[in-house]
Amino acid sequence: MMKWKRYIILFFFITLLLFIIVLRIAPTEKWQEFKMKSSISQHEIPEEYIDLYQEAANEYHIPWELLASVHRVETIFSTMDPLVSPVGALGHFQFMPRTWVGWTYPGGDLGEIDEDVDITDLTLIEEHGGYGVDGNGDGIADPFDIVDAAYSAAKYLSKYGASEGNYEEALFAYNKSDDYVEEVMMYFNTYQENYETFTLQE
Repeated sequence: MMKWKRYIILFFFITLLLFIIVLRIAPTEKWQEFKMKSSISQHEIPEEYIDLYQEAANEYHIPWELLASVHRVETIFSTMDPLVSPVGALGHFQFMPRTWVGWTYPGGDLGEIDEDVDITDLTLIEEHGGYGVDGNGDGIADPFDIVDAAYSAAKYLSKYGASEGNYEEALFAYNKSDDYVEEVMMYFNTYQENYETFTLQE
């Protein structure tokens, strides 16, 4: 009986040691995300993005603070690395490929499509009714380009009611989660009341 106890104790300590080693050598993405969230206060917005938020929001008649709030929650102002989620959402504002290109394009139920498809092709996007926008006028709509992504997010939110003041409905269409809507609305209300600017470190 004592022998088994020794084995159990030894197994426990080996497992604990391996766990500590893994944590020290390879911090998880969630931990990195937590550290970044902790370094940016609830009231802060990157100064370098405000003009873009305002331009894209004005184009689609939505509050720019709403766009900033979505950016904050989706990728912590594009500080997430990589800008690809575990389920395949892409870019600064985390679009699923079929949402970007259009849901009439063949693909998976979650919004994924074959990796060899050029989702930046404006003709393809127009054909399938996607939300990808060429915001910077370079001839493509790229979810990894911050300007294109911001204009595309503004277009999507506007389409689903944000231009008419239905912010929560638009946010739920963007990400079907009540917790998500609540978090974005918290930032939106905060930014509308009072916000501070800061500069992102390169």
